Formats: sequence, structure tokens, C-alpha cells
Amino acid sequence: MALPVVDTEYLKEIDKARRDLRALIAFKNCAPIMLRLAWHDAGTYDVNTKTGGPNGSIRNEEEFSHGSNNGLKIALDLCEGVKAKRPKITYADLYQLAGVVAVEVTGGPTIDFVPGRKDSNVCPKEGRLPDATKGVPHLREIFYRMGLSDKDIVALSGGHTLGRAHPERSGFDGPWTQEPLKFDNSYFVELLTEETEGLLKLPTDKALLEDPEFRRYVELYAKDEDAFFRDYAASHKKLSELGFTPRSSSTKPIAKDSTILAQSAVGVAVAAAVVILSYFYEAHKRMK
Repeated sequence: MALPVVDTEYLKEIDKARRDLRALIAFKNCAPIMLRLAWHDAGTYDVNTKTGGPNGSIRNEEEFSHGSNNGLKIALDLCEGVKAKRPKITYADLYQLAGVVAVEVTGGPTIDFVPGRKDSNVCPKEGRLPDATKGVPHLREIFYRMGLSDKDIVALSGGHTLGRAHPERSGFDGPWTQEPLKFDNSYFVELLTEETEGLLKLPTDKALLEDPEFRRYVELYAKDEDAFFRDYAASHKKLSELGFTPRSSSTKPIAKDSTILAQSAVGVAVAAAVVILSYFYEAHKRMK
């Protein structure tokens, strides 16, 4: 499929879709599953083969039927309502925009969103997403394959502040935090608390405490929510753009505007020079 042309009209549709998603997520309380959809579409990326990633392929049954994607058909169907209203937008952009909006409407950081992703019907084989039953080596294997770092692993794990695990989807049950519809740093606070009755701690969560490098970030984010928000926003953006390079055409309106501004500045300078010369001319006449 061809790359979308990110012109003024496309950007207007993105803004409208953003508003549509805000209303939808607020009404349905579906921020957690929208965030999971964005992550799972992007998280299949392989930096070595340049395959997978945030390309909308998760909409195909071959991929959404993977065991790790159990339940995501709900989010895909919810997005169809927005897609029907904004057909110009690619599924790849729509799913990543949904993840960004999900974080923002639940009180999380503002995440820079650049549109222009290309849709794909090529589905990666199952097994590229994290397995919640495994530990440190597995986490690094999966995230390093995407091209992400230890900091990214811990920051993105903090997204579990939203939502809960469902036994019919993952085999686990329960929320990670006391307020599963509020995006904050409580995932890390709870992770460091021994008594978390009723709250979930997966093997992949506990792995963040077992590894010294991971734990360093856990402790930082637990005490400094601003640091978590800053790093989460950067890691989320990185995840949402794996294998995606914004087209230069999207910068043309900016270049055009810059040219207009430069021309205006020249015009102002010329006008000012004329006024100054006129002043000196009149002053010279009066002195005669």
C-alpha cells in the first residue's frame, strides 16, 4: 500500500480523529485496551529485518487471532467507527493516535504524534510480543529486537498503570494499581511495596526488580513522576515510530510558511528604510 500524502487536509483529518478518539475513549472507558492495541501493533518490529511494527497489520485476522492479542478485536471494532468517519487516515496512524490519546485523556503526558505511517497486510509470525510469564532475558531479547533500550523497557512497563489483566485473555486476573483508569506513576510505587493485596504482579513485573539496571529506573520513577512522564513520552513515541520515517513532504507547508515569513521580514525592512530616508530628507530640507 502507498504512503499517505501528509498534506494540510490529512493533518485536519488527524485533528478530527483525535477529537473523535477523545470522545470515544472517555465514553467507553476504553483507554487501557486502546493503549494495548497501539503497543501490540508496534511491538512486532524487528530492527534487523525491518519487518513488523506500527503498520496496521494487526487489523487482519491472521494477526489479531494470535494468543498475545486476545481481546484486541474489541479495540479494533471501536476504531472502525472512527475510521468510517475519517477514511483518509491509515489504520497504522489511527491505532497509534488512539494510544497517544488514551494516555493523554487519563492524565498522562502529552506524546508527540507525527502522522504518515503506511498500512500493511503482511502479518508477522506469532511470538514477537512479550510473554508475561518470563523474566529478564526474555524482556531484553524482545525489546532489543525492536531496537529499544533498558530505559524504554521500564518506562513502557509503567503503562500498566492503566487497565487490568483478564483471565480469558492472558490467564492472569486483576489490576496493577488502585486506579486503573488513571495514568500516573503508581505502577512503580506498588511494585516496590511488599503488601499489594489484590494488585497484580506478573513475572515480567517482578523482573524489573530483579535486574539492577531495571530496578534503578523503577526506583527513580516511583519517587519522581515527572521523570517517569518525560521518559514514558519519549519511549512511547519511539515505539510508535519503529520502522517509520516521516516523509519530507509533510514539512513542505512549514518551509513555505518560512519563505513567506522571510519575504514579509524583507518587506518590513524596506518600508522602514524608506521611512528613515524620508525623515532625513525632510530634516535636511529644513536645515537649508
